[in-house]
This record gives sequence, C-alpha cells and structure tokens, in this order.
Amino acid sequence: MAALGLAGCSSGEDPEADPSTDTSDGTASSTTGPTETSTETSTDASADASPTADVAMADGVELTAQGTDLKFRDSAKVDFQPDRKRSSVLKLTVTGARKGRLSDFKGFILDDNYKKKANYYYVDVTVKNLGKDNVGGAPVPLWGVNGENTLLPAVNFTTSFGPCASTPLPEKFRPGRRLKTCLVYLSPDKGKLESVSFRPNQAFDPIEWTGDVKPKKRDASKKKKKPGKKTDKQN
Repeated sequence: MAALGLAGCSSGEDPEADPSTDTSDGTASSTTGPTETSTETSTDASADASPTADVAMADGVELTAQGTDLKFRDSAKVDFQPDRKRSSVLKLTVTGARKGRLSDFKGFILDDNYKKKANYYYVDVTVKNLGKDNVGGAPVPLWGVNGENTLLPAVNFTTSFGPCASTPLPEKFRPGRRLKTCLVYLSPDKGKLESVSFRPNQAFDPIEWTGDVKPKKRDASKKKKKPGKKTDKQN
C-alpha cells in the first residue's frame, strides 16, 4: 500500500512555513507552505498587486489586486516565484470543488486520526503561464481554508489518484502553456472547506475563491441491489 503523508496545517491568521515532506515512489505528501518575507508591503491593494522588478511580465498583463474575493470559475493573475531564479505570471482559475470520502483512499495508508477523521475535498483548477519564464515542476500555489481559518496544504501524490488526478506543473511549463489539474485537501475533525486561497507569503493579503461545494458521489461499493421482479407462475 502507498503511504499518505501530510505536513501540519497553518493558521490563516499568521501562517508559518510548513516544511516539505520527503517523497518517494508510492507516497503522497503536502506541498510547501507560505514562506516569510522581509519586504514591506503597501496598504493599497492595487499597489500590493504590482510585481517585483525581476518578475518576467508579459506585455499587457495586469495582476489581480491582493485581497480580491472571487467566485468559482473566476480567474486571478498572480506573480509566481517558485524559487529565487525563476518568476512568471500565472492565471489561476478555480473551476469547482466537490467532497470526497474515506473509501476513495483505498490503497493508501492512513496512519493517524487526522487523516482518518478528516473531510476530503477535491478542487478543480486551471493554470496558464502568462509570463515569460518556464516555471515547471512546481506545485500549484493554492491552499484550502477551513472554518477555523486554517490553511490546508494540497496533497502531493507520487502515484495516481483516480478520484482527483493531482499533478504539479509539468517540468516544461513555458509561456502560453496551460494545465488542468485537481487538488486534494484534508480538513481535520470533519471541518468544512470554506475557500481556496492564493497566499505566497505571510504579508500577502490573500486572493480567495468561494462557491458551492458539491456533495459526495454515491459510494458504488455500497449500492444496494434492486430486488428482481417477481413473475406469476402459470398453472
């Protein structure tokens, strides 16, 4: 069986950087959390949305202001810097969310109560590179947020997960490339998924998506067999 590994969650009020979890074949882990920043930010949302000088901006691209509230199927254009050497602009679209179930994780080892007693959510996302750099290989930079205002890291699967085909950006994610993927979030203690958040660091006023979360699909393994129709016997 494959192990399902998760790092700790972070408080939405003052998130700490979550350490990345080492992965190997047949495992899944959380993505790395927001990192602290030492740069000061402006109180003006539109000013905060401006890219730093080294961001590879495409002509005519305007970033979405920090603190913007969006609905599912809306898009945001954000500055994305997966490391110190690369930067680009991503167009992020959260197209919808649905609730999963424990039985979906058959074949994965859920080795603690956090994983066993969580609520499971699958979020469909589209990512497009609007900038000028290749930012491939990085995780999609979106968090789940539950009712306790806790940031939920997306699970990073190293094996296929049928209910929600979750993949990072491809190794060659050049300008103009687009990816449709699905992110898995575990909310502890049966918590609800309240929103999906882009928050690259603690100082950033998050851009958030909200919308109706679809209920669980019917568990095919528990479908009741319909009784056969009785036919009258002829004498």
